[in-house]
Amino acid sequence: MLGRVLVLSTSAGAGHLRAADAIEKALRIRGLASEVQHLDVLRFTNNVFRHLYSKAYIDLVNKAPEVLGWLYDHFDVPGRNEKVRLAFDRLNTVPFINFLNKFQPDVAICTHFLPFEIISWLKSEKKVNILNAVVVTDLDVHAMWLCRYFEQYFVALEETKFHLLALGVPESKVTVSGIPIDPVFAEAKDSRAMRRKHGLDEDRFTILVSAGGFGVGPVEHIIEALSGLTRPAQVVVVCGRNEELRARLTGVVPRFTRTSGVEFQPLGFTTEMDELMAASDLFVGKPGGLTTSEALAKGMPMVVINPIPGQEERNSDHLLEEGIAIRCNNLPALAYKIDRLIDEAGKLHLMRSNALALGKPQAAFTILDRLDTLRTRPEAEPVATPNARKKTSRRLAY
Repeated sequence: MLGRVLVLSTSAGAGHLRAADAIEKALRIRGLASEVQHLDVLRFTNNVFRHLYSKAYIDLVNKAPEVLGWLYDHFDVPGRNEKVRLAFDRLNTVPFINFLNKFQPDVAICTHFLPFEIISWLKSEKKVNILNAVVVTDLDVHAMWLCRYFEQYFVALEETKFHLLALGVPESKVTVSGIPIDPVFAEAKDSRAMRRKHGLDEDRFTILVSAGGFGVGPVEHIIEALSGLTRPAQVVVVCGRNEELRARLTGVVPRFTRTSGVEFQPLGFTTEMDELMAASDLFVGKPGGLTTSEALAKGMPMVVINPIPGQEERNSDHLLEEGIAIRCNNLPALAYKIDRLIDEAGKLHLMRSNALALGKPQAAFTILDRLDTLRTRPEAEPVATPNARKKTSRRLAY
């Protein structure tokens, strides 16, 4: 048993929250915790700090992605501004620290580096005795995730583990679990049955577009590009909670269908993404950590479009390297690239096999199993990171 468990995330991008939701769901399925709470740590902070961590990030993604990429690379140096950042975060998370002292958890599972860092500092001061674990929610690990007082890292790839070991993290403290996703993605579902359920043609090549990360204008361009497909196809476009986008697409897709013969189905928010993935042959979208992990679990080949500089570019590099994805930086070429994939059945089959091989649909349960075994161990000693302050430890680029 894990005792009293806090699952700690932040609303700085949906992926951190979704990973935490998956862990919380797995905890309740297994019944491993006497009490479990999932908290957004930013709720314990002031408006300015909350804006800096969440809205400022979204603004950079939408308005200045090249600045975000520069910041990502600049701070991907172990130890850079560590003391200043910790002092700033401590000052702004006092209510969260007070909550920890009141709740007294036995285990903290962090899906963002902010709570991981704060608990690490509290452990260094011997102010708490908490099993401190972190789940890295991208395929790669950034220097912001590095701390010294913890029990376990959970990462997506063997390469990510190797990177942490190179920085001095003991091998026993790193588990290649995969990124936790909802357990429903581990359930096998017949593709033809899922197409029937969602009103799709059972025999047409089916493309799933995750549109939430693009905005209204870019998605229209993607749909227009897909209307240039010369092979029979149908396209499901998931717009998430962006009702403006769904309404706009609903108005324009009949024109594209008339001129191309490609069928389009715009959808709003759905809790059946696993079924839509099971129904589809190809995924088109941004390579966010959680979305990528869901697609891998369902064995989906991917077309990556204009990844955000920083973590999405690194995720994209891994997917390309593993033979799971192709990348399209030039939308007029999108239909050409997909037509070629449709014609190359052997290549698509290999991409599916590669995706399934890399996917870890049971990641949330793997994490819980590892933590269950760690509960019998004594409190962690600080982890030495001998390369942490050497510039040679920085990966300059892919």
